[in-house]
Amino acid sequence: MRKALLTGVALGIGLLFAASANAQVKIGLGGPITGPNASFGKQLVDGAEQAVADINAAGGILGQKVELLKGDDVSDPKQGVSVANKFVGDGAKFVVGHFNSGVTIPASDVYAENGVLVISPAATNPKYTERKLWNTFRVCGRDDQQGVVAADYIAANFKGKKIAMVHDKTPYGQGLAEETRKSLAKHGIKPVLFEGINVGEKDFSALVTKIKTTDADLVYWGGLQTEAGLIVRQMRDQGVKAPMMGADGITSDEFATIGGPGVIGTLMTFPPDPRKRPEAKKVVDAYNAKGINPEAYTLYTYAAFQVIKEAAEKAKSLDPKKVAAEIHKGGKFNTVIGELSFDKKGDITRPDYVMYTWKKVGDKITYVQND
Repeated sequence: MRKALLTGVALGIGLLFAASANAQVKIGLGGPITGPNASFGKQLVDGAEQAVADINAAGGILGQKVELLKGDDVSDPKQGVSVANKFVGDGAKFVVGHFNSGVTIPASDVYAENGVLVISPAATNPKYTERKLWNTFRVCGRDDQQGVVAADYIAANFKGKKIAMVHDKTPYGQGLAEETRKSLAKHGIKPVLFEGINVGEKDFSALVTKIKTTDADLVYWGGLQTEAGLIVRQMRDQGVKAPMMGADGITSDEFATIGGPGVIGTLMTFPPDPRKRPEAKKVVDAYNAKGINPEAYTLYTYAAFQVIKEAAEKAKSLDPKKVAAEIHKGGKFNTVIGELSFDKKGDITRPDYVMYTWKKVGDKITYVQND
């Protein structure tokens, strides 16, 4: 009887250790894996997969390996909510995503109601963190910060020139254009055109005609790379030589693929190139060894996973609310995009947008940070 009891205890302990060894923390990645913004979705996937591989190789988070769940929102708000609900059903307690502000905002409501912490690597609309939800964070800046940098540059370099503004009517694109227009007003600059187009449009001849009529010297764009590339191409086809200025929504080499040589000279706001940070060298080398260019939001996604890991370890808990409370404390997190800390809203305390210009570098057209 005693032998049987000891055997049972030993078996129970063995099963306990086995369960602990097999325990996993599920983290969702939400973004446009397919659809018109799949190039950005690939950046998020590349960032997530490398981060999870590196975290697991180092022992996981509090001894638990990370299981990565992927959800394709196709840049559609309704699909984003469906992805969020599926993550909840699958047991995810943390989510990195989404990409589009218009998707991230409604999805974050689902996460808040179901006890899930979410960190976006790319959603820049101020509303995302202005709603006083406990669970919303981002490792990127905000449009009201980005708009200031764009307006200051325009005021300094296009003084007395005519500025046309075009946006895609989305929370990101229109929000960015409106924030930039507000900042331009502080410089006494009033756009000669403020026009919205629909996502998915391909024929912009009427828009280009309006731009020609205004004789604009610069076309500011609030939106993503697909429509931006088409607009630039059609502007050049109709003889409009004014450069475009965009923002983080065109930080994909696909912009040049769509727009062709006419994108040369395009201006763009984005944070300092994270690939050049000393903290990122080891990870960038790992990407390069795989033939992956970790551009734009790749390293921002990687950094979001690092914040989750570090915050959980500081909190000594995988309870999302305890992890969120730890992030809100304002402590420092060491990431591949540099040292980060967060305010009470969930925004980073280090806004750092700079200007880039699209140029031909060798045989490739890409974005280069201005000196």
